[in-house]
Amino acid sequence: MEFEDFSGQVPKIKKLPLPGETSHLQMAPELRIAELREAYNRRENFRRAGVMALFYPGADRQTRLLFIIRNAYPGVHSGQIAFPGGQQEGGDRDLWDTALRETQEEVGVPPGLVRPIRPLSRVFIPPSNFEVSPFMGYCGQTPSFRRQQSEVAGLLEVPLAEILDDARLVTRRLTTSYAHDIEVPAFELQGQIVWGATAMMLNEIKTLLREFF
Repeated sequence: MEFEDFSGQVPKIKKLPLPGETSHLQMAPELRIAELREAYNRRENFRRAGVMALFYPGADRQTRLLFIIRNAYPGVHSGQIAFPGGQQEGGDRDLWDTALRETQEEVGVPPGLVRPIRPLSRVFIPPSNFEVSPFMGYCGQTPSFRRQQSEVAGLLEVPLAEILDDARLVTRRLTTSYAHDIEVPAFELQGQIVWGATAMMLNEIKTLLREFF
């Protein structure tokens, strides 16, 4: 999909109603939906985070969306596919500022190059006790990425056409640091499995964009 076509729809994307939980739960493991709702209702002292769904033109002028592959570490999100982002810090003016700062730290894109599209629905992640605020943003030019080696094992640059392709929706059985042999809905993108909170956020993005593409 040509980036000019995507960027031309940005004013309309800003005005769409958010599908929210309806789109999130389509990508949540069936056995965990009730658990997620219960955990959200009783959440206490949760931490806030901001993440960036960053769209940009590739060298071929096709629209791409950036993901990071997290390094392996002793934690609940070890090795997972995610959007650039992280915990809100005291110097951040708001969660959009958090997402911009983390995007610069993790993948080297300066905040001045990122234009806002819109905020998305928040997602609560019980295993790490984070309430995540996702944002859609875009760069008008192909960024020069520089990954933060201490946090990011690799980058995943996915064509938007691939994300919108229903054939990329799969089901997998996974074992994580906090769940054993669970069946999860996921996106299979560029040979990688995107699941969990990132898949929930991505499904809301997909639902929005299907209005136009």
